[in-house]
Amino acid sequence: MAREDFADLYRGYIACLNGQDWDNLGRFVGEEVQYNGETIGLSGYRRMLEGDFEAIPDLRFTIEFLISEPPRLAARLHFDCHPKGVLFGLPVHGKRVSFAENVFYEFRYSRIREVWSVIDKAAIQAQL
Repeated sequence: MAREDFADLYRGYIACLNGQDWDNLGRFVGEEVQYNGETIGLSGYRRMLEGDFEAIPDLRFTIEFLISEPPRLAARLHFDCHPKGVLFGLPVHGKRVSFAENVFYEFRYSRIREVWSVIDKAAIQAQL
């Protein structure tokens, strides 16, 4: 797959997340997906994302930059949101926070196989 096609696939995945189109999540994420070294499977990945949207009703994934080197992809995602309660162990409770996530993916057969995520918790803490 060409880099441009790979990046477009990822943008489709982000649109799927932002639309909370969980029925189509399997088009982008493999059945045996791993998250930060733990195999959680597609159903666990979906539960994780649904929980994120429950905790952050106005959650929106915004791509700040994207580097595509198939079968791997790296992105910096930006979030500007109002979490309902505690977020990553921090008492946000409805306050507006802005933070970034650096995330790395490995794909197999055009689906996400592994995800490594690093969230800038210090940026959130500095806003509280």
